[in-house]
Amino acid sequence: MSSPDLVLDVLRAQLRAAGITYKALAERIGVSESSVKRMFGQKDMALSRLAQICQVTGIAMEEVLRGALEARPQADTLSLPQETSLVANPRLLLVAICCLGHWSLEQIVETYRLTDAECIKLLVELDRLGVIELKPLNRYTLRVSNAFRWLPDGPVQRYFREHVVADYFAGGFDGAGETLLCLPARLSAASAQELAQKIGQLAAELARMHRNDRRLPEDEREGFTLLVGFRSWELAAFTALRR
Repeated sequence: MSSPDLVLDVLRAQLRAAGITYKALAERIGVSESSVKRMFGQKDMALSRLAQICQVTGIAMEEVLRGALEARPQADTLSLPQETSLVANPRLLLVAICCLGHWSLEQIVETYRLTDAECIKLLVELDRLGVIELKPLNRYTLRVSNAFRWLPDGPVQRYFREHVVADYFAGGFDGAGETLLCLPARLSAASAQELAQKIGQLAAELARMHRNDRRLPEDEREGFTLLVGFRSWELAAFTALRR
């Protein structure tokens, strides 16, 4: 569904919620009821008409546009070619991860050795790949959902295993809010599936907290990374001791 279609769908829903019929709307903007029906049915409405409808109905156009943006279908994963392009350029992968964390261009260049021009070039590349949609003034919106995850055993996961895991687990996990658990258990397939679903819920909760805490001042937030793995596994050294 295109963006104009989504805008009109959101507008129609808000009109319905406000109890405003097509007939009532037609009277307010000085056209026939059939003209209003045609505008919504054919998904053909000028921006000036949208602004007029919002003005006479008391519906904030900003809310309509925001609702359309939030309703836009978003992918939960990238494609194999997209991930391959990211890992081929570590700086591009870095900026992609920063974007997933909703960093601004200013925050990225203040933190990492990238110039404004270099960072903008990488943002343009992420837009070309379909990871973000670049906006004026070098702002952007993500083209992936809040449930986004890297491809299982895909290029990025393999890159993480090679370059990230050892570095991540080298820490002491003894700071405020940090924890490390390794809990073995014997489970049925149904129980394993139930726990996998709960891990998904945990990831969604982390995403919710991340969105909410974006309202806080920068000096009140710190970077945390949740690294979760759950699979049927036994340490090879322990397997060697089996009877």
